[in-house]
Amino acid sequence: MWHGIAQQLSQILAFEFVIQEREPLKGGDCNQCYMISDGQQRYFVKINDREYLQKFESEIDNLSNLLHTGTLSVPQPVTCGIIKDKAFLILNYLPTKPLTAANDQYHFGQQLARLHLWGEQKEYGYDADTYVGLNLQPNAWHKKWGVFFSECRIGWQLQLLKEKGIEFGDIEQIISLVKQKIGTHNPSPSLLHGNLSRNNYALSVHGAICYDPSSYWGDPECDLAIIEEFSDLGPDFFSGYESIRLLDSGYDKRRDIYQLYYLLCRCNQYGGEYLTQCVAKIQLLQDGGR
Repeated sequence: MWHGIAQQLSQILAFEFVIQEREPLKGGDCNQCYMISDGQQRYFVKINDREYLQKFESEIDNLSNLLHTGTLSVPQPVTCGIIKDKAFLILNYLPTKPLTAANDQYHFGQQLARLHLWGEQKEYGYDADTYVGLNLQPNAWHKKWGVFFSECRIGWQLQLLKEKGIEFGDIEQIISLVKQKIGTHNPSPSLLHGNLSRNNYALSVHGAICYDPSSYWGDPECDLAIIEEFSDLGPDFFSGYESIRLLDSGYDKRRDIYQLYYLLCRCNQYGGEYLTQCVAKIQLLQDGGR
């Protein structure tokens, strides 16, 4: 397998890349991860089953679009492909460490705010479906945020869970409650990273860098809600964010339904404790919030 990966990488680089070093890396929830080197250049490699190729293609597309914005720092995608029964993805490699310093978190917040202010888009969605972990995100274009989020995010995940025998109540009723919660909130669509949990950002020699995007055009509050629920970023991050872009009023009332989506995704993939957390969030929604 590794010889075949080296051959395909050589075709992209236009010189023979011979793997002299291969180091397993920790941190991948779904994939086997490695650093490979020819003694001079290093690359990051993800490996999974053959059917994961579509996910890797989506990741390359998302990373390329984020790079195009010139806002967030993300790995440079190199290529992806198939060797026998395995799919692989290759990115450029940078050594990283935890993003803990207040100043670094502040600048990361500024980067994310600049992403949310970048570009012009009139509708919510994306040109292709994307993934949160193993979960497909349908991204058909919509003009109303409340319809898009309640149906293409919450409703979609609830239906997938129902097909697995996990039900949280009447799906149409929950969709209706989410629409009511969002109300007339129809923000200017922003390009989102879409999956900023604690394993998906770090500090490199060039500053903060983030990985594994699940991008689409939506409400920037979705990125902030997942950060509050699933990251260890503190007040310095949010101070940096608000130095560039102020939060819309009512975010504190919408945050729970945005966090519910990511909890449903994790419940769909892992089950366990996430099922209990989903029950609590849906109960809060049914009770009318805080």
